[in-house]
Amino acid sequence: MSRTGLFISFEGIDGAGKSSHISALAEAFSAHGRRVVLTREPGGTPLAEKLRALLLNDAMDPLTEALLAFAGRRDHLVQVIEPALARGDVVLCDRFTDATFAYQGAGRGFDLAQLAQLERMAQTGVAPDPAQLREPDLTVWFDLPPEVAAERLAHARLPDRFEAQPLAFFRRVAQGYAERTAAAPQRFARIDANHERARVWHQLQTAFAGRGWLPAPADQDAA
Repeated sequence: MSRTGLFISFEGIDGAGKSSHISALAEAFSAHGRRVVLTREPGGTPLAEKLRALLLNDAMDPLTEALLAFAGRRDHLVQVIEPALARGDVVLCDRFTDATFAYQGAGRGFDLAQLAQLERMAQTGVAPDPAQLREPDLTVWFDLPPEVAAERLAHARLPDRFEAQPLAFFRRVAQGYAERTAAAPQRFARIDANHERARVWHQLQTAFAGRGWLPAPADQDAA
């Protein structure tokens, strides 16, 4: 297995179930000799975690949301992600830039071209060359009907500011993820998250095995 760094992000609407699988993937990579950095966005550094608390709890307009998201992302890249990739680690990140385009862009209706400008600034340093944009090597999209996600969230903890949004918001977010996937299909692995845990896990194993990063799943895992 290659020892170059791998940057893998995990995306999906709230309630899609992605977070419950990330730790298992970290264990799978560790079992095959890879050093793993498990992180999240918003968050991942002391500064970005403070910004996360603001984003999830304080009222603000979409531009402020986007600015805070990219400010935290910049610090996250500089302090955690880039050093880990330089060491050859596997970085597993619960959400990254696709979430900003899905939530603030599609969900809130914020201008996508302006988001792209912020993306270039935060993810290249001083901006201008899109070829130098830091993106995940793979983005795993947990695709779940918003109606099913809403049922799951109804039984969860007290919702944060995003989880409490109406169903129409999550429909727009889900469409935003679909459009991001269609625009860069080589970077995305779509996972049908509307299944029990074992079948979702099998899909994940198959996606990673197809890239030569983890062993192929046993047939019985698909049950």
